[in-house]
Amino acid sequence: MGQYRRHVFVCTHGEYCPFDGSAEVLRLLRDGVAARGLKAEIRVNKAGCFNQCGNGPMVVVYPDNVWYGQVTPEKARRIVDEHLAGGRAAVDLVYTAPPGPNKNPSRMAEIRAARAAAGIAPSPGD
Repeated sequence: MGQYRRHVFVCTHGEYCPFDGSAEVLRLLRDGVAARGLKAEIRVNKAGCFNQCGNGPMVVVYPDNVWYGQVTPEKARRIVDEHLAGGRAAVDLVYTAPPGPNKNPSRMAEIRAARAAAGIAPSPGD
């Protein structure tokens, strides 16, 4: 086994996942792990793009290879309780998609329009 029992990655990159609250999801996952005394066993990290734009915030748990999409604060709390502390994936929250890029063009367009209306420039590289 590696250094950690589980390694959790949260997309905090680009203009889509951050717009939908990935920084708050990251904070809640980290705080939840710490509050349960699991910091020595579970590592929660920021991550770059998972190429699932418009389906986020995206969270991936390894070595379980479980992906969660559209993670809200409430879903983040459930992921901590059920998966990270409880040991079983929150099955009804699991993001299932074919391998490779799976972008959601309609949600991406909504986010771009909202950012433009707010005067927020696109992120470099997006």
